[in-house]
Amino acid sequence: MKQRITRASNVGKLTALIGLLLLAPLLVLPIFPEDAPFAAAFLVPGIASILLGLALCLCIPAHPLTMQEAMHHGNLLVLYIWLYGCLAGALPFVLGGQLTFVQALFEAVSGWTTTGLSVMDVTVTPPIFLFYRSFMQFCGGLGFVMIMMTFVQGRMGMVLYNAEGHPDKLMPTLRETVRTIVLMYMAFLAVGVGAYVLCGMPVFDAVLHTMGALSTGGFSNQAESIGAYHSAAIEGVTVVLMLVGTTNFAILLLLVRRKWQDALRCSELRFLGALLVVFVPVTALALMTGLYMSLGEGLRQALFNIVSALSTTGYATMSYERWPQAAIGIMILMMLIGGGAGSTAGGIKLSRTLIMLKASFAELRARVSPEHEVRTPSITRAQGRTPVDAPTLRATAGFVTLYLLLFAAGTLLLCSTEGAPLASCMFEFASSLGTVGLSIGLTGPATCAATLLVEIAGMLLGRLEIFLVFTGLGSAVFLLRQRRRR
Repeated sequence: MKQRITRASNVGKLTALIGLLLLAPLLVLPIFPEDAPFAAAFLVPGIASILLGLALCLCIPAHPLTMQEAMHHGNLLVLYIWLYGCLAGALPFVLGGQLTFVQALFEAVSGWTTTGLSVMDVTVTPPIFLFYRSFMQFCGGLGFVMIMMTFVQGRMGMVLYNAEGHPDKLMPTLRETVRTIVLMYMAFLAVGVGAYVLCGMPVFDAVLHTMGALSTGGFSNQAESIGAYHSAAIEGVTVVLMLVGTTNFAILLLLVRRKWQDALRCSELRFLGALLVVFVPVTALALMTGLYMSLGEGLRQALFNIVSALSTTGYATMSYERWPQAAIGIMILMMLIGGGAGSTAGGIKLSRTLIMLKASFAELRARVSPEHEVRTPSITRAQGRTPVDAPTLRATAGFVTLYLLLFAAGTLLLCSTEGAPLASCMFEFASSLGTVGLSIGLTGPATCAATLLVEIAGMLLGRLEIFLVFTGLGSAVFLLRQRRRR
């Protein structure tokens, strides 16, 4: 018997939502009236997307689906909206005469996926496009489905919520969960902007950098990123915002509710702290010996940039071209590990890395200890202690293996397109696949189209957690077969 779960007009709603998001940058025109000539670059694709969405709502019939069909529709719909969003998001850059199509597609993918790699010269980019880039990251951190469900609810909601990669239901209902996450996000935005302004950052800059830090995106309106401000206070605020952005939403809710002990018991948060305690001093030592920095400066640079890499944000305080190779290697490792599951961060994720480490130590213990001393590894989440059972380990190992294979393949492709040293290509593709945004100098306005396309593939696969891309394609095949049978 088919349950009352329908695909209805979800395609149209999400398409229209993209159109509304494309119109949002017009809100800054009263502040920057000189950018009025660029209004059409947003109005044309925005209105077109809204009209297309309305047409799809009227044309696509609603009918009951089985749970299996609903899951396949959900996978395909999430894949569709991300691909459509990136294509539509590129149009304002092209219509506004800012970038070529490949560059515009790269910038849009980098924005929606919260990566932060850029091919724009921000010193000459109009403010409306600078706001647009940061706004894309802010929305991309939440996800299109999450944004839609703040306005629209339905029986398909949970299917889409899970398909987009949100693992936790924080409240009793999906509606309350989405509202709680969005309210936390907006509250942190207001606090972050206020903190930046108090530290001396201009209001417009503060809005852009807060959106970039919370979404772990990293777009900046300064060519030197956060380093342009030469302010320890601004760097400190950015570190806090990056840590907030990379923390699991469920853990953030515990912190907001002042349940400090429950939050500190979470394995992911403890692992994050352990990584910082170990690698910040090691990186500082490498910078002190390689660049002859003082202890204070070495620790300051190491803390900021390690947090930026591990949180997959991508803000920087200095160029990495002169960094010692040991420090570069640590940064690559941090970008591969990534941030918290269920947050705005990318990478393999802290929880998966921790599960693999615990499984490895458990296997080692099993080989050297009597059988009765062997224990099943477990991790503590915001919802409580969870054993690492065989299905969890199998899924984690599969993801990590595929992630590292893609990292190797992407690195080799960059080597062939750029002809750059292996370490530089590893850094750049780790940044793309982990949706980090840090660059060692390979990505910029002069980067060739082939390199940009490789990085686009890496950013999309990284943001959609690899498996969603393949499950979405598999769902398309399944639904086509179902239609032919009918």
